Amino acid sequence: MYDGLMATYRVSFGAGIRSSLNESFKDAKTRLGIVTALPASLQSTRPAKATPRKTSPASASKEKAAAAVMTVVELIDRFCREHLNEEYAVLCRTLAQKLARKRPSPLLSGSPSTWASGIVRTIGSVNFLHDKNRTPYMRLSDIDACFGVSESAGAAKSATIRKMLKIHQLDPTWCLPSRMDDNPLIWMLTVNGFMMDIRHAPRELQEIAFSKGLIPYIPADRTQGA
Repeated sequence: MYDGLMATYRVSFGAGIRSSLNESFKDAKTRLGIVTALPASLQSTRPAKATPRKTSPASASKEKAAAAVMTVVELIDRFCREHLNEEYAVLCRTLAQKLARKRPSPLLSGSPSTWASGIVRTIGSVNFLHDKNRTPYMRLSDIDACFGVSESAGAAKSATIRKMLKIHQLDPTWCLPSRMDDNPLIWMLTVNGFMMDIRHAPRELQEIAFSKGLIPYIPADRTQGA
């Protein structure tokens, strides 16, 4: 029923909104059904008994992945508090969450302790945690011992992660913020066909590189203490 003026407009929805509306419709249809006629009396206006919502395989997989990554992150946080620092903890958490988002998530199979060891090993390898001249310092094999897994298991899991996500030593994506100044891969860019260290370039080029997201900050500003 409608009382008033009516006008029509052309409205288009993007794929994301269409998908969301479709999911909402399916959910309402499953729980409440579709009303095809108004009730004949007040006695028949009782709400229909809601049927339990069925969990789709995709939703169940997401819930399991969320639970798995929570367990792994708890192990990582405790380890980093005791042996490393918050910088390592942040990167390790980010790596664990990236693994959890893969479909299917590899965290759903295997021991959480082994995954935690493999993740810390991976971030430690990128940042040369095993170098005695760096602080913090720790042998990669000692990481496995702290998580209660064998050295071979920890090394194998780290190799799996590095292969899966194409991670390598000095990888800019997984470099500690405090180590960025010492990581040449972050600053080596191709300018007019020539490879150069952008830190030695004029500020104008540094600003262009920063605006394009090619470098994390303008080196000249960091040098001046800005």
